[in-house]
Amino acid sequence: MFLVVGVNSEIGSAAARQIRARGNKVLATTRRLVASPEQVQLDFSSPVESFRIPEGVRCACIFVAVARLAVCEVDPVGSALVNVERTIALIDLLVARGIYTLFLSTNQVFDGDKPLVPANAPVSPVSVYGRQKAETERKLRARMTSGAPIGILRLAKVVSPGMPLVTTWKRELAAGRPIRAFTDMTLAPTSVDIVATSIAHMMEDRLPIIAQLTGPRDVTYAAVGRFLAEKVSADPRLVEPVNALENGMPTGSTPRNTTLDSSYLAERYGLVVPDPFDVIGEL
Repeated sequence: MFLVVGVNSEIGSAAARQIRARGNKVLATTRRLVASPEQVQLDFSSPVESFRIPEGVRCACIFVAVARLAVCEVDPVGSALVNVERTIALIDLLVARGIYTLFLSTNQVFDGDKPLVPANAPVSPVSVYGRQKAETERKLRARMTSGAPIGILRLAKVVSPGMPLVTTWKRELAAGRPIRAFTDMTLAPTSVDIVATSIAHMMEDRLPIIAQLTGPRDVTYAAVGRFLAEKVSADPRLVEPVNALENGMPTGSTPRNTTLDSSYLAERYGLVVPDPFDVIGEL
């Protein structure tokens, strides 16, 4: 049985669907009221040490996190409680039962100075969120060295159909109204379906490694805006370029590069993320 910790997250729900589609049984945790026999309650706002792991669980993936850079910057103590302390506590509970556990990390553990960063490169976080994820990785790598059944998957921007930013921009541009798009913020988007497939593979194979999955190159949000303007036959001058940091975005929001070397998953499973504009176009 596969344990999905945090099924109410976008990636968690997609992973649960993919795992079930592959013929595996899924048990999901939720901090909300339990709605079905396939769910159990687990709230990271409380200590997790009392969580009773259901019988039959052989692998798990942690989707719970405080992932907004601004929230982590404003509340570093509260966000670290979730992103580091209670995540590690839960993973220790699972690993003590011999349960393979996959931890989802981020490109934010690097400073973004270089593209396609190798998985074994030294971490160099800039944001509070990145430092928290890097600290959790550090603790997990020590456990992995000792033989613990743990895997780490680093991701960058994950997108899915109905993405509010794309939907809103398309609507505004089609109506002839201007949009404001950052020229100094980049993304190398990965579809949630490819991410969910990679998670299912890693859990099935119990891979005790650090793997990475991002798009092959970065584009700016302003470039995405111009791409959408072309798609809806709008005047590209409706895309007004603005600076992210000057408009209040938190530290770490504007790395020059968000891409990570994703060759391992490409070679092992044939999972190759398309060009950013192909990914956005499919949304």
